[in-house]
Amino acid sequence: MSSVEAATGRHTYPFELDRFQVEAIEAIEAGASVLVAAPTGAGKTVIAEHAVRVALAAGRRVFYTAPIKALSNQKYSDLVAEHGPKFVGLLTGDNAINPSAPVVVMTTEVLRNMIYADSPDLGELAWVILDEVHYLQDPYRGPVWEEVIIHAPPAVRFVCLSATVSNVGEIRSWIGELRGSVQAVTETRRPVSLDSLVCFGDNERANLRFLPVLVGDRPNPEGERIDRDRRRRRGAGGRRWRAPDRVAVIEALARRRMLPAIYFIFSRAGCDDAARLVARAGLELTTPAERDLIAEVVEPFVASLGRNDRRAVGYEAWSAQILSGVAAHHAGMLPPFKEATEACFRRGLIKVVFATETLSLGINMPARTVVIERLTKFSGDGHELLTPLSYTQLTGRAGRRGIDDQGYAVVLWSPRLRFGDVSGLVGNRTFTLISAFRPTYNMVVNLIARLAPEEARSVLGRSLAQYQADREVVVLERQLQEGRRALAEINATARRRGSEEAQRRLRRTARKVEDLRNRLRSKKDTLAAEFDELTEVLRRRGHLDGWTLAPSGRVLAGIYHESDLLLTEALVGGHFDGLDEPSFAALLACCTYEQRGGDVPVEPQWPTGSLRRSWARLGEEHESLTATEIACLGRPRTRQPDGGFAALAYGWASGRPLARVLDDHTTPGDFVRNVKLVCDLARQIGRVAPDPATTATAAAVANAMFRGVVSASVLDAAG
Repeated sequence: MSSVEAATGRHTYPFELDRFQVEAIEAIEAGASVLVAAPTGAGKTVIAEHAVRVALAAGRRVFYTAPIKALSNQKYSDLVAEHGPKFVGLLTGDNAINPSAPVVVMTTEVLRNMIYADSPDLGELAWVILDEVHYLQDPYRGPVWEEVIIHAPPAVRFVCLSATVSNVGEIRSWIGELRGSVQAVTETRRPVSLDSLVCFGDNERANLRFLPVLVGDRPNPEGERIDRDRRRRRGAGGRRWRAPDRVAVIEALARRRMLPAIYFIFSRAGCDDAARLVARAGLELTTPAERDLIAEVVEPFVASLGRNDRRAVGYEAWSAQILSGVAAHHAGMLPPFKEATEACFRRGLIKVVFATETLSLGINMPARTVVIERLTKFSGDGHELLTPLSYTQLTGRAGRRGIDDQGYAVVLWSPRLRFGDVSGLVGNRTFTLISAFRPTYNMVVNLIARLAPEEARSVLGRSLAQYQADREVVVLERQLQEGRRALAEINATARRRGSEEAQRRLRRTARKVEDLRNRLRSKKDTLAAEFDELTEVLRRRGHLDGWTLAPSGRVLAGIYHESDLLLTEALVGGHFDGLDEPSFAALLACCTYEQRGGDVPVEPQWPTGSLRRSWARLGEEHESLTATEIACLGRPRTRQPDGGFAALAYGWASGRPLARVLDDHTTPGDFVRNVKLVCDLARQIGRVAPDPATTATAAAVANAMFRGVVSASVLDAAG
């Protein structure tokens, strides 16, 4: 640590830095990009914060990106606490605070959009911190990380923070080919040791049993004996083992001093049921003093909710639970409730949080124990075993650095559980990060707007997806780019001087460039093929004129959404023109809303006949687009509009109170999330709509809907 302090002379830490932190900080001091892969809770944030200090000391800017708005808000609050509000800004779909600050926190999508728009804010940018970079493998949002790494200005350096993955060397090589010098720093050791256990009931004992999963580095032989005994007794009609119930588990953890705990249940309803059950069981989890502190912490988060809103979102029941030291945490909850839960848990006031896996996505909520109720989760097509990376992400919350000497990961026994499945996940350390990069319509038009045809296709060859498919392609693409530049320079010199020698060099370089082209053509390039297919769709739909964007193509370039092309065609086709604000919001919601897997489909309700006709026109537009996609791609690509949220969006945009808008099918959290999606899309539409009246309506919709429970956030609570 002393060498780093001597080098920087700017900051000391109240603890001794680990080896991987020192290595990463020294790389940043040397001006190199760095890729850090380390377990949850290992202290990757220290490295990111050092990059912030380096940028500030040099009078340059740094952007801190996070995959979700909740993490952006949390990181903004952390950085403001250290550097002050004057030096820190925030840019998400919901907030724009001090955007010209030297340190700006933003979602990764915001940075991608800035890059595509050639924003002047990139001029003084020195560092970009990409948090949770293993999101590269997310099918929907993963490509954004790659677009940022590929397209960012050449002088920008990156700090990429990732969970522990096994192919760090491959990812480092890819980033190095694109960005120059990059150092990979890995850490596999957890800061707090983890004890993995299986918990089950034994009908011959009163208390629950906790069986270690590993003995040394090998599976516990007793686990296999339990599996054999279960199979034998099942055939004989007798049962010795039983699944533990939730209250019994919490009681056992309390007796063993293993609280606080995060108890993962892969169902929102299951989390809510468990929180109600344990709260009503009368367990003494909090003291009177803790309950007073909980009330004090909670109040700023809910202060903006009026009496009627509190009644509509079930505030009284939630308040009673959290005061008892128990809470649920999932995407269906109202954001202020989730944020208050996080704040109380970080202070040790809540003893048990029943959570879905969304809690594993980087939010700072460490616990002494993590409980996993089931090792399988519903994937949309059926129940699948957790991946080793998912398991490690979940259990990474166990063990609070500086507080706990030991963390615990507890898997609950069930009749279908095989002990070998548990030991396999615990012992598996192979987490290969696979790119999910694929071109989108929006990406295609932005590349066409900025680059020549061959250069646009070369961008796809520089993606991690193509690199993983064929590493050589990335090298060839870079060499070809350099060859083209050299050819242009030599050609210019030859025209000026006309010597036999700037001519021999010209022929040699031209042959080299042609050889590189031929080698690239010989490679199987599925991404380029898909790019060409999407280009053909855009041509047939009238958004391209050769290699030039038609006016509608320029509209498409400014819409960043899963249904980007459908929205563009509806907008250009006048489907939104002349609509009043509630109808405008309802029609937008048909493109943003998507039914959750396993939910019963909601029959759309249309408040007006004209809105029903607008919905019908949108459906016809989608059918026409799908026909073109099938002709060009062999399959439909744009998902069908869903009217399940239209009536709620209409009511909220009309100014109705929450109690009159919410229905039995929509949780408060889902309502807020879906309204924010409509607001975000309305802001985008307002920037690109051809009709000024439609632009004004879109802006009015975003403003009208961003109110009440929708606008309540941790930033409001923080001041």
